[in-house]
Amino acid sequence: MGVTTVQQMADRVAALMEQRLNVGGKGLREKLKRGGRRLPRKIRREAEYLAEVAELALHPKVQLMLDDARIAAAYDACVKYLNPIGAAQRMKGALIGVGGSIAFALLAVSAGLIGVMVWRGLI
Repeated sequence: MGVTTVQQMADRVAALMEQRLNVGGKGLREKLKRGGRRLPRKIRREAEYLAEVAELALHPKVQLMLDDARIAAAYDACVKYLNPIGAAQRMKGALIGVGGSIAFALLAVSAGLIGVMVWRGLI
């Protein structure tokens, strides 16, 4: 893999982190420092490896020793996790969240009403 390819991979993961996690910073290393704790451990480890490889790929002698399959696997894992979900999926999740909140509120109010009725001796 060339220097530009590895750097493009790191830039793509950094852009996805900025888009999905709202993490600022210049490069992937800085974005991981600021918002890496929001990622699952495995994805964070893969992103850290990708950031390290992007820096190592700048040196021609070290570039020949890099494992292309490992780099591709790390990139695929990061992109698979960080790809934004579709608008329909986001809307469905938001509606389920609002519906759950309304259902819980109705349940709490009805339980309170029944409790007051029992306390006053109406039931």
